[in-house]
Amino acid sequence: MVDISEQKETWERVVQLGWPITLEQLLNTLMRTIDVIVTGLFSPVAVAAVGLADLYAQIPLRVGLGLGTASIAISSQDTGRGAVTTRDRVVTQAMLIGALCGIPFTIIGLLFSNSFIELLGAESEVVLLGGTYLMIVLSAASMRIISIVGARSLQGAGDTRTPLLVNGSANIVNIVVTVLLGLGLLGFPSLGIVGVGIGTFVGRTTEMIFIVGLFVSNYGPLSFDRQFNYTITKQIVLLSVPNFFEGMSTSLANFPFNALLLLFGTEANAAYHIGRRIFQQVTGPISRSLSTVSSIIIGQTLGEGRPEVAQKKLRHIISFSVAVLFAVGIILFVVAEPLIPRFTSDPTTAGYAITFTWLFSISTVLFGTFFTLAGALRGAGDTRTPLYARLTGVITCMLGMSYLLGILLDYGLPGIYVGIFLTYVIWVIIAYLGIRYGGWLQKAESLISEREQI
Repeated sequence: MVDISEQKETWERVVQLGWPITLEQLLNTLMRTIDVIVTGLFSPVAVAAVGLADLYAQIPLRVGLGLGTASIAISSQDTGRGAVTTRDRVVTQAMLIGALCGIPFTIIGLLFSNSFIELLGAESEVVLLGGTYLMIVLSAASMRIISIVGARSLQGAGDTRTPLLVNGSANIVNIVVTVLLGLGLLGFPSLGIVGVGIGTFVGRTTEMIFIVGLFVSNYGPLSFDRQFNYTITKQIVLLSVPNFFEGMSTSLANFPFNALLLLFGTEANAAYHIGRRIFQQVTGPISRSLSTVSSIIIGQTLGEGRPEVAQKKLRHIISFSVAVLFAVGIILFVVAEPLIPRFTSDPTTAGYAITFTWLFSISTVLFGTFFTLAGALRGAGDTRTPLYARLTGVITCMLGMSYLLGILLDYGLPGIYVGIFLTYVIWVIIAYLGIRYGGWLQKAESLISEREQI
């Protein structure tokens, strides 16, 4: 039987922690949208160049998110058990690992950026512009990773507002520099795509300076602790690597899946991207926020040594997630038909895009439930189960089932729709099995026990 007072308390905690994260995600989306708009003012070549460069720029981002996942798990657990010194050592070592991981990306960008764009079969002008942009962006790889790790560590400690302020300020700097140098306003030189790249570099560097400054000045719950410990490093790496491959598996699967969609025509492929973009813009910030909040609450509760309470809180978080995303899904379903014509004037593409958007709208609850379950598992230190869930869903359904139904059995696009929907079903089933039968509670206990020996 549901304890209404406990559920209300958990829901209030979810909202308190979650709204800054959601707003931060929306600001990141806004920044990226402005980059695309400014780039679009130059030429189609510039848009293609940035798009291709971003395929490679995702890799250091995935490294940062992997280290950030480890940081938020350990930080939340140590916050729950009051181990401030150990928590500070974890954050320090994670940021140092992040800085070191970023250096190879910077070197590769400086030496081989043009070659990597050329590998994708781009024309010479796209190679030149894309290579230049990639070189500038990868120069900030270490800064980007450090910022992500620092922000996630603060969130794990229960402070979700400071990362919002830092990220928001850095995004404003990014946007201003992009507009001034990209378009050459207020007497600044018009550098085109180089200006957009410099804006990204300056924004990410600014964010890193703010984060490091907070830790150095001891303003907030975290600070640096230079004492090295092998156990901490081992835990950071073991928790980070599966999350990195989880993200990369989804990114890499997009290549064969797009090739599959193109078999049904350019219109079908374009429609998928329109529907997916709308879906991600609307539900992405909410789902990612719920995932992070789930990690924080579950990690802190397990750190307090209350596994039974953690299980109860997870059920309350899931009920909140279902309620919110069910409402969002209904709204998305209703507005799909009048909204799609704003993205394309081609009637065939619009028809497909409406169907894709409807498909995504009825998947919102599954999408949000998976993110919530995965966040809880990660907060406990189980980063493998979400990897298995994503990998299984992508291979068997997104690619396998879509190809079987859409091509081999000749059901066409309806077969693709079924494959996409079943992908999310598989994600939820495997994540749920990990919660129901996996050793996530024992995993958290083991990790905490190791750190108690420090």
